[in-house]
Amino acid sequence: MRLGAVVPNFSADSTEGKIQFHDWLGESWCMLFSHPADFTPVCTTELGRIAVHKHEFEKRNVKLLALSCDKLKSHCDWVNDIKSYCLDIKGDFPYPIISDEDRSLAVTLDMLDEEARNDPAVSMTVRALYIIGPDRKVKLSMTYPTSTGRNVDEILRVIDSLQVAARKPVATPANWTPGSHVMVLPSVKDEDIPKLFPKGVDTVKMPSGINYVRTTFDY
Repeated sequence: MRLGAVVPNFSADSTEGKIQFHDWLGESWCMLFSHPADFTPVCTTELGRIAVHKHEFEKRNVKLLALSCDKLKSHCDWVNDIKSYCLDIKGDFPYPIISDEDRSLAVTLDMLDEEARNDPAVSMTVRALYIIGPDRKVKLSMTYPTSTGRNVDEILRVIDSLQVAARKPVATPANWTPGSHVMVLPSVKDEDIPKLFPKGVDTVKMPSGINYVRTTFDY
């Protein structure tokens, strides 16, 4: 699943019923992520924190979809533990968890490490995460080992970056956070800047004399 790849229109059972991915996605963005196994400590913290931050994903028009190779009943039972551990989760668990018992989807979506990929006896997925655009294409990929839990703030930051870049021909610099300046793409011609960035662009003078560092808050 390389950047720009179209995510196939898979069908899968989940804690919220059958999902036909393209129909379910609609015109939204999606964060599709795998966890190694139910009833494991780090996964409990991850799915819990993501559930608590669901409103932040909703503000960005991002749907949430989890996956592991456990049985559907296991997912349903485990959700109660997650809600008990993360007391900030109110009401029903706020996003579906896919059951991929035969590992077929995990293989298709490249969510297994090299050693486990071809071993049906090892069902554990790594912590793979894809941000998928409304065009069904992979916009961002993150892969963590099973030993490292993900950072929800960083996930939200990169979604903000992707959505800014989807609106205007810009890129976000190192350590960027929303509200900070962005970089105008080198492909943007100087004569097009007033139309694209009416609030202005600053050009940073470099020793090379090449005007390639252009920043703006107009996004």
